[in-house]
Amino acid sequence: MAANQFGKTWAGGAEDAIHATGRYPSWWKGRIFTKPTVGWVAGLTSEKTRDGPQRILLGRPNAIGTGMIPANAIKDRSPKRGVADAMDTIIIRHGGGGDVQDGESIRTFKSYDQGPESFTVETLDTVWLDEEPELEVYTEALTRTNTTNGMLWMTFTPLLGMSDVVCRYMLLAKDDPARHDRCVIQATIDDAEHYTAEQRAQIIASYPEHEKEARTKGVPIMGSGRVFPIDEARIKYRAFDIPSHWPRLAAMDIGWDHPTAVVWMAWDRDSDVVYVYDCYRVRETLIPIHAAAIKARGAWIPVAWPKDGENDTTQGPQTAGQYRDQGVNMRPEYAQFPETSDNKQTNAPTTRVSVEAGVQEMLTRFASVRLRVADHLNDWWDEYRMYHRKEGKIVKERDDLMAATRYGIMDLRYAITQPTTAKINPGRPVDWRSL
Repeated sequence: MAANQFGKTWAGGAEDAIHATGRYPSWWKGRIFTKPTVGWVAGLTSEKTRDGPQRILLGRPNAIGTGMIPANAIKDRSPKRGVADAMDTIIIRHGGGGDVQDGESIRTFKSYDQGPESFTVETLDTVWLDEEPELEVYTEALTRTNTTNGMLWMTFTPLLGMSDVVCRYMLLAKDDPARHDRCVIQATIDDAEHYTAEQRAQIIASYPEHEKEARTKGVPIMGSGRVFPIDEARIKYRAFDIPSHWPRLAAMDIGWDHPTAVVWMAWDRDSDVVYVYDCYRVRETLIPIHAAAIKARGAWIPVAWPKDGENDTTQGPQTAGQYRDQGVNMRPEYAQFPETSDNKQTNAPTTRVSVEAGVQEMLTRFASVRLRVADHLNDWWDEYRMYHRKEGKIVKERDDLMAATRYGIMDLRYAITQPTTAKINPGRPVDWRSL
């Protein structure tokens, strides 16, 4: 899932050609089929399949054998009726020596406009889908590989946004057991080294604003549904040594079946810029383990936490109290905005913990570049890219680090600098709020 004109179709074609011929390079670390394979290659229409994946595999119509499949491996081919220069089926010589058996692989070219019913019945080793299909086509194609323990891969730019197909990959947490059989490889225009910096800038400028993220970074297009429509480049920063006089704060979102997530922030009060410099996201793990990870990053740093931390859970009474018992420097109260004349009404408790108010505060800081995030925090950026609305409401899926960041912004006034021993009176309990 990558930017336009990045080379993703070439990558998909190379994978298919290797499995079709059995000529695995010495450096190959991927899946190996020792027997000849039967596979499908499909695109949006027969014409697009011809101009895309067929061209990559075979070469152009007047130069068959110049594509990813060498000429000496193409044994036979049959044309598709009604579509000029399009192939229906090709027979490929298979055999690479060693454990790879000699024989004949088969590739059939198909198109999504034939409908889901045309993707039934057959049993396959491989399926390559170039451009994103509808869910019905995807599931039918995937089903063809069940009995063979085969594989399916797709190459596309996610212009359909958070579609059902994209969600089957992107909304799975990295530690979700359901994710063991799938992965997402993303690449941006900055990874395309065949473009100069000037060419990249020109290409980016040529796209409409709402398509830039998808076409240049392979991020599903969100349009008005995206919660934070801010260009990543504006708010990313390269990690640096944090000055000791900058106050720090951690903030957590508590979970079990969904991950427990924590972010660590440093606040440059002189310029009022908040830097998210570390994050942590782990699911189905006991509180002592989370607590150890939090303390390892600075046991003195106060931790903001959500209102539901006051609730009893399956892990025991009051979750926030359990973390406190483990030595985590939990804030005395759950995260909330400061009391003002505007929220001293009867709805004050709701107003002071409002999700929308927290999101708007984050958005305001992002827009003015007063909330920045380290570029190496991949888990955080994965959530940022997927954080979106549906029918006006924020989708509460894979948003744990976003929620933790929101709690941190709500409680930012409680950030502190690291205490020194000179400030501590051994004869009295330490009140971190006084330091």
